[in-house]
Amino acid sequence: MTDTATEGIKTVLHPVSDLATATPVYTALLGQPPQHQSDYYVGFDVAGQHIGLVPGGGPQGMTSPIAYWHVPDIEAKLAEVTAAGAAVKDSPRDVGGGRLVASFTDPDGNVLGVIQDG
Repeated sequence: MTDTATEGIKTVLHPVSDLATATPVYTALLGQPPQHQSDYYVGFDVAGQHIGLVPGGGPQGMTSPIAYWHVPDIEAKLAEVTAAGAAVKDSPRDVGGGRLVASFTDPDGNVLGVIQDG
């Protein structure tokens, strides 16, 4: 078996209806201002984790938070989880800097994410 162990959950994305009203709440919760801020995304780097706010669920139409496991080989991990009964929801796509992001559903329909850093 290929070494496809994860590096753990390091990224959690939250869909929000309004970045301007959500950002202060997350700033208060996390105790620091965002490190990344734009009209389409706000990101906080806290204690080794990245917490992202995505207006309207972004292009993937998120309806609830999604935890992303960081993996060394996204294609191998997707093959492994689909062989075990998962279904790919969003195929890998480059979100900048060579970072690949994908999501899949478990047998109960829960959406899970994987990220491969470039």
